[in-house]
Amino acid sequence: MNQLMEISVSYNTTNQQRIRITSHKEAYELIIKNWNLNIIEFQEECKVILMNKGNFVLGIFDVSKGGIDSSVVDIRIILSVALKCHATQLILVHNHPSGSLTPSNSDKNITEKLSKACDLLNLTLLDHLIISKNNYYSLNKEDNFL
Repeated sequence: MNQLMEISVSYNTTNQQRIRITSHKEAYELIIKNWNLNIIEFQEECKVILMNKGNFVLGIFDVSKGGIDSSVVDIRIILSVALKCHATQLILVHNHPSGSLTPSNSDKNITEKLSKACDLLNLTLLDHLIISKNNYYSLNKEDNFL
């Protein structure tokens, strides 16, 4: 008789502070402190800020690291992490190593797909930030995208 393996689910954070995000500017300030600035202009990365309903940060998850001009963003991984830690709100963040803050068609496409997927699970994608060392672009504020 074959026995199935048990799946274990856990969530652990060392976050002792109760950080609350109420604007895209605060989200940028938080994420830039948690980004390796030595490679921000070298390699594209994608992260997600996970929050509860009160906008308190549960943690930051490293979604992917890519090459010079792209990074794979798997929506299933983002959603599985969000559900695992009981997040209800998300902010997607990635950098453009070129320093350009203009969203690409791929950026807009992944934002739309993630927003729709979040809606199905009663989660909210609050924003998608494109960042550089000194500035950011909010798809929510600039494009009224979300």
